[in-house]
Amino acid sequence: MRKILIIEDERAIAELERDYLEIENFLVVIANDGEKGLELSLNEDFDLIVLDLMLPKISGFEICKRIREIKNIPIIIVSAKNDDIDKVRGLGLGADDYISKPFSPLELVARIKGNINRYEILINGKSPKNEINIGELSLNIDSRRVYMNEKEIILTRKEFDILLLLVQNREIVLSKETIFDKVWGYDFFGDISTVAVHIRKLREKIELNPKKPKYIETVWGTGYRFI
Repeated sequence: MRKILIIEDERAIAELERDYLEIENFLVVIANDGEKGLELSLNEDFDLIVLDLMLPKISGFEICKRIREIKNIPIIIVSAKNDDIDKVRGLGLGADDYISKPFSPLELVARIKGNINRYEILINGKSPKNEINIGELSLNIDSRRVYMNEKEIILTRKEFDILLLLVQNREIVLSKETIFDKVWGYDFFGDISTVAVHIRKLREKIELNPKKPKYIETVWGTGYRFI
């Protein structure tokens, strides 16, 4: 049985989410404050985390950041903070999806299933056991690890997927739409601006000078190219 953690301080909303998920045979654990949510997310195994942003004790932004430092499980932010800046910040910290309150519980369930399915395909799918080496950069496709000058660079799941897509299409310009469709999938409910956010985060991790990138080039008006 798949296990979901809901970190939500509004009990009525948390219980509503739980009820719809339990109908779909999910095992649900609820944490009503950020401190408890962070403790559970780091110390127990879950298939996906549903995360509110405005929480007592520890914010959802901080929780997302802390989880992403050690885990790659899917995170869906569900929040009343629906400004674009909050969406961009949440996705930039490594969240996989963002739903604004009020929302349809059926849509939430659909997004949870979609994110879990994509994650399981990536984890369990057949991948060629090889390594790609470009300059100081090395990608191990089978283990999904990235190294720069033999030092491991910790990437989120989406960051690795984008990097691999660009590397496998080296010297080819890929539009934001293409990257979005290949990495997030055609059925993903989200904003294409998340591509630029993830590219920026990726550059901060693999580029010596992110403002003058050596690897990921922006082709203005078109997209991105790995050089």
